[in-house]
Amino acid sequence: MRTGTGFDVHAFAAERPLVIGGVKIRDRDGLAGHSDADVLCHAIGDALLGAAALGDLGSTFPADDRWRDASGAVLLDEIAQRLRAAGWRVVNIDSTVIAEAPRLSGHVAAMVDNISAALGIDADSVSVKATTTDGLGSTGRGEGIAAMASVLIEPLV
Repeated sequence: MRTGTGFDVHAFAAERPLVIGGVKIRDRDGLAGHSDADVLCHAIGDALLGAAALGDLGSTFPADDRWRDASGAVLLDEIAQRLRAAGWRVVNIDSTVIAEAPRLSGHVAAMVDNISAALGIDADSVSVKATTTDGLGSTGRGEGIAAMASVLIEPLV
């Protein structure tokens, strides 16, 4: 078995949709990035790639036209395919989104469903939590949103 950790942060950007865990959230500007800037999917993807020693998100999905505005779910699906090809399967994911706003508790179940579907795993293998930094740091000042993830993978049987 192997573990992996991932972290991602994006600044807010006006005129873009906010997508977290594959869920479009309407009450806030979106995030800046080459793809859809889905911090949660990016953190999970980076953790999975690291656990399998398959590189990182930036080297796997370079900032070129192929990945421009790509959804985080598409990236996770591609990562799941690469994991299987390398002989690994996802056991579980524990993740946290760090944002002062918007409130995410009403979206967590949909995020879990989207992530589990993209990876082809059971929803009860995915944990998504949300927290704030109580006004501290860049996320606390409302400059952006961050996410972190821890994953466990095991060899395919």
